[in-house]
Amino acid sequence: MRRSALLFGLLCLGALADARPQTEAVGSDGRFFAVSYVEVAPSSAKQALGVFRSYSASSASEDGHIGFEAFEQTGRPAHYAVVETWRDQKAFDAGRATAQSRLIDQLKPFGLGGYDQRPYKTLIAGVSPAVMVGGAVSVITHVDVAPDPRVAPLLRRHAEASRMDRGSIRFDVLQHTTRANHFTVIETWDSQRALDDHAAAAHTRQYRDELQPLTGSPLDERVYKQLRTR
Repeated sequence: MRRSALLFGLLCLGALADARPQTEAVGSDGRFFAVSYVEVAPSSAKQALGVFRSYSASSASEDGHIGFEAFEQTGRPAHYAVVETWRDQKAFDAGRATAQSRLIDQLKPFGLGGYDQRPYKTLIAGVSPAVMVGGAVSVITHVDVAPDPRVAPLLRRHAEASRMDRGSIRFDVLQHTTRANHFTVIETWDSQRALDDHAAAAHTRQYRDELQPLTGSPLDERVYKQLRTR
C-alpha cells in the first residue's frame, strides 16, 4: 500500500512539473543571445523581411545556431528587434563571421542606422522557442539598474510569477554578458487583454515598486509583433 501511495505521489508531482514552463537551472544554461535593433526605411519593410527570412534559413545550418526571431515595433513600422539564440559564445562568434556578416551587409542599402547588437546570457529563459500565436503581443524591455545584488533575484521572481499569469506564452530575462547591471526582458502574451491583465496584477505592481528605486534610467519598454521568418 505504501509503495502504491508513493508511486501515485511521484506521478502527481511529475504531472505538475510538466504543466509549468520548463527552464534551465541557473548556471547550467550556457546559451548565448544576441539582441539587436535595426531601423530601415518604411518603404523597404518588405525587403527587410526578405533579408530576415533568408538569414533565418541560412543560419539554421550553422553549427550551434538554435533560433532566430524578428519583431516589428507596434506603431513604428520598419523598427525591428532581432533575437538570436546560439549554443554558446564560441558558436555565435563563428556564425557571426559567416552568415551574420551577410545579414548586416544586405540590410545596409536601406538601413537608417547601424545594426545595434548586444550580447546576453540566460538569467531565466525557456528551453525552446515560444510557439507563435495569431494575435499575440510581445514586449521587449531594457532594464538598466545601478549594480545591486537584489536585482537579478527580483527579475527572476517576477518572471516566474508572470509565467503563471493567464495568457502568458513567454517570459524570459537575459543578462548582459559584460555589464551585469543591464537586462533585457522578452515577454509574449496571447492577446492585448492578457498583457493588460498582467500589467495590472498585484505581483507586477510590486515588482515595479521594488525595481524603481534601483533603476539607472526609465524602463525602455516597447511593444512588438513577432514576424514569421520561416
